[in-house]
Formats: sequence, C-alpha cells, structure tokens
Amino acid sequence: MNKAQAVPARAASAQPERIRAAGVVLWRPGDATGEPELALIHRPKLSDWSFPKGKLKEGERAKEAARREALEETGMRVELGSRLPTQRYLVRGRPKRVRYWSAVRVSGSFRPNREVDLLEWLPAGRARLRLSYSHDRELVDALLKQLCE
Repeated sequence: MNKAQAVPARAASAQPERIRAAGVVLWRPGDATGEPELALIHRPKLSDWSFPKGKLKEGERAKEAARREALEETGMRVELGSRLPTQRYLVRGRPKRVRYWSAVRVSGSFRPNREVDLLEWLPAGRARLRLSYSHDRELVDALLKQLCE
C-alpha cells in the first residue's frame, strides 16, 4: 500500500460525531381538570409531532440553544424550569443527545415557519398519544412527575 492509499488509524476507527441538541417541553396550566397542556409542534419535512428542539451552534450552551429553538420553532420566548431527562438515540447512524427543560411561555405567539407548520396545545394525556416518538413520551411522564412534587 502506498502513502496515497494509507488510511490513518485514527480516522479508520473514529466514532461518528455525536449530535448535541437541546429542547423544551413547553407547558401551561390546564382547564378545570387540572391536567397541564403541552405544546406539540408538527414538522412537515418529517411529518412528525414532537417538542421544540434543535442542534447547538458552535460555542452555544445547551440552555441558550433550548431558548433559541423554542423561539425559532414556536415564536415564543420561554422561561426554563427544571431539567428533564436527557434523551439519547441514533439519527442516520449518528448518536444524538438532547438535553431538555420544562418551560413556560413568557411572550410571543406561534406563526408557521419553514420548519414548523403547526403548534397544538393538548392536555398531557392526549399529547402523549399524538407524539411520534417513544422517547418524547418519557418526557411527558417526567414533567407530570415534577409538577406533582
């Protein structure tokens, strides 16, 4: 094998780079039943229902990214609450880690955009059923547990 064909050992054994992301479970008090309502977003590109989240920008901290993504995807400025479980899963063979916080709306309102065409406030039970991914359902359970403490 000549030099041009050689593959550096480090590159050949390197793991795929981890995707770092952050998001929020945006909630508000519910009606007379007392069940909180959660904001779910619909992404037409993926045809899924989930919570606002996105990749961290270079040098950005997770909390900053969570607030930015909430604003970009929902049009709402939020106040972060307690940490929720970090979600880990694969995206096209790459490991992804998403740090989540509970959040409440401070100001702003939803306007459809290129990434998110719908936002629905649903009681937690209905939100759980609408979510496209099981790891998102775990966040509903964690939020409800925190709210009951």
